[in-house]
Amino acid sequence: MIIIDAKTVQENFIKVEGNKIRYLEIGDSRKILVFVHGLGASAERWSNVIPFFAKKYRLIIPDLIGFGYSDKPLVDYTIDFFSDFVRKFFETAGIDNPDIIGSSLGGQIAAEYTSSNENIEKLILSSPSGIMKQSTPALDAYIMAALYPNETNAKNAFEMMEGSGVDVDPSIVNGFIERMKLPNAKMAFMSTILGLKNSEIITNKLKSIEAKTLLIWGTSDPVIPIQHADGFISSIRDCKFFKMEKCGHTPYVQSPRLFSQATLDFLENTQI
Repeated sequence: MIIIDAKTVQENFIKVEGNKIRYLEIGDSRKILVFVHGLGASAERWSNVIPFFAKKYRLIIPDLIGFGYSDKPLVDYTIDFFSDFVRKFFETAGIDNPDIIGSSLGGQIAAEYTSSNENIEKLILSSPSGIMKQSTPALDAYIMAALYPNETNAKNAFEMMEGSGVDVDPSIVNGFIERMKLPNAKMAFMSTILGLKNSEIITNKLKSIEAKTLLIWGTSDPVIPIQHADGFISSIRDCKFFKMEKCGHTPYVQSPRLFSQATLDFLENTQI
């Protein structure tokens, strides 16, 4: 488990409509911050930034249904399905009026949820999917690693996604391989890919978002290139934009301090 200032991140499990859902939790603040991970990831993807937020917020970090160590039912993993899951997870866990941070797929899910629910005051999106429809070489490499989860494929995929040339932490590679070998993991992954491919571009729904929004993007993102930020900026009514220089698809992994400071400034002051 992760230790932060002598506090342990708690691993919890709840049932959401019969499915066992795993989530991490730390803190007892009245202010709740929910983290939503991306495709093929788990709650641990946020480990580098947890220490920066845990002092001021109660953090709730689920493994999305179909991913991590949550159940993976045989269903169609569409964006509507994930958005509805978030609603049911909040209801079951007794989470009211949280702020949300979502990355990649998790960003699209968070935006989709916020577009039809008024209980979100602040929304942070990190390189969200939802507008890009064509694939990229980095995304293709990630899909290959999910279908054939071995060290070579996974290491190659994560190095491409990061785009920095720096060796990827072996725990990230090994954790991904372990999770993708779990029962139904590949099915959920590929069903999600198909769900994304067949979903409508999110632009129209973004216009319904009333929450104050911060959009964060790595300038060197090879998975969802930064030019796709324009659609979010032009569609969300109140949207601030923060570029993460020399970062790839996961700036919260590569530059956790800067990512966290920009996010905290937004959450606390709405000035950045």
